[in-house]
Amino acid sequence: MEYFLPILFFVIAFIYSSVGLGGASSYTAIMAIMGISYQIIPTTSLALNIVVTFFGTINYWRNGYGRLKLVGPFLITSIPMAYIAGSIDLNENIFQTVLLLTLILVAVRIYFFDTFTFSFQLSQARKWIFIILLGSILGFIAGAIGIGGGIYLIPLIIIFGLGSEKEAAAAAATFICVNSLVGFIARFKSGTFNPDFILPLIGFVAVGGFLGSYYGSKKYDAKKIQKIMGGIIIVAIILLTRKML
Repeated sequence: MEYFLPILFFVIAFIYSSVGLGGASSYTAIMAIMGISYQIIPTTSLALNIVVTFFGTINYWRNGYGRLKLVGPFLITSIPMAYIAGSIDLNENIFQTVLLLTLILVAVRIYFFDTFTFSFQLSQARKWIFIILLGSILGFIAGAIGIGGGIYLIPLIIIFGLGSEKEAAAAAATFICVNSLVGFIARFKSGTFNPDFILPLIGFVAVGGFLGSYYGSKKYDAKKIQKIMGGIIIVAIILLTRKML
């Protein structure tokens, strides 16, 4: 069992990074289910997110999908909220409830909003309102429970006509990496950091993140990969619900 969690996280990092994500939703859920202290879970997930999406950012930008004009405005609004939320000490019940609701929304997004056959064109003013609100909400989630929010950012970028699927993946990887770093710094200052637990996991997710983002930025079908992610999330929802009850 010593290598069960590192190997499982390697697989998750590979799958998630292939579509520009870090895997924090699954890391967080699995650790909560396994009874790991809720105080170190967000810090651990954020640290793993940083490693995985760092490689994702490099691979997607190197292949020409990165657009600073796309991700920059989201970062401006999300960074302060990630830091503020990372400084808040949630109790365990609130943490698990917010996590469960977030996982349910992730599953709904994957299975009910996966075709992107519709789109909206926003006026300039409405586009900025959308960016400010979404960046703030996702930044807060990143800092509070350690989930980067990229899984919501990708479809919304596409639906609102802000970028292609690969450009959205590049933006999500960058967004997650930066906000995870900010949230991690805030939580590190509060002392919720266990290097003996985190360091062995980092090596495994680094390899998984590099390989997944390398192949994902070149040829993987994002929709098929996200169905696999959805299966992982649904199992996590069931197990976390049972644990809470």
